[in-house]
Amino acid sequence: MYVPSFYRPPDSSWMIEVVKNNPLGLLTSNGPSGGVPFATHLPAIPESFATGSADLSGSVLLCHLNRQNPHWSALQSGDAVLLTFTGPHGYVTPTVYAYTPAAPTWNFTSVHVRGTTEKIDSAEETLDVVMATVSVFESRFGSDWDMTESIDYFRKILPGVGAFRVHVTGADGMFKLSQEQSSEVRDRVQRSFDGHPSQHCRAVAGLMNQLP
Repeated sequence: MYVPSFYRPPDSSWMIEVVKNNPLGLLTSNGPSGGVPFATHLPAIPESFATGSADLSGSVLLCHLNRQNPHWSALQSGDAVLLTFTGPHGYVTPTVYAYTPAAPTWNFTSVHVRGTTEKIDSAEETLDVVMATVSVFESRFGSDWDMTESIDYFRKILPGVGAFRVHVTGADGMFKLSQEQSSEVRDRVQRSFDGHPSQHCRAVAGLMNQLP
C-alpha cells in the first residue's frame, strides 16, 4: 500500500486499534495461475500482537471461513496473503475549508497486514478458534453472552469451519486525517466530523484529536 510519509501512524498501536475495532478483514490471496485473486471477508482476532514491532511483524492472527468457500480449498499452509482492515472514514466537503479554489476528499484509516498462512487441521483447535472469536467479539461488541450451552452446537457445525493462522510478516497503516492541511483547516475539519451524525465521522474526529 502506498502511504505518504505524513499519513503514517505515529506508532504501531494505531494499527493494532484499527484491527481490534474493525475485525472484519478482507483476505486476499493469489488464485490459479493467471486467474483472478481470491478475496473473502472474514473475522480476525489476535492470538498475539508483537507490540514492540513497528510493522506488527511477528504477530499472529486467528481467522476462519466456510469450508465450502473455494478460497479455503485453494489456501495452503505457507501461502502469502493480505488482510485489509478498514477503520473510521468520512467525506470532507470543501465548505469546511473556508477557502477557494478547493477540492473535496475522503479522510480514512486502513491497515494492510501481510503474512503467511498456517491451516489448522485439528477439530479441537478449530473449536478453540471459534470459541476465542466469540469470546473476543462478545466482550468487545456484544453483551458478554455465555456460550456454554452452545458448545455442543458449535461441535455440530465444526465440519464446515476452516480455521487458520496468519503469521504476520509486515503491515502498513494509512491514516489520512488532513495532515497536509494547515492547523486551522484541520481544526475545522475535525469540528465538522465531531458534529456529524455518522459514527464513522465522529471516530475520525477522535483520531484527529489524538494526532501529535
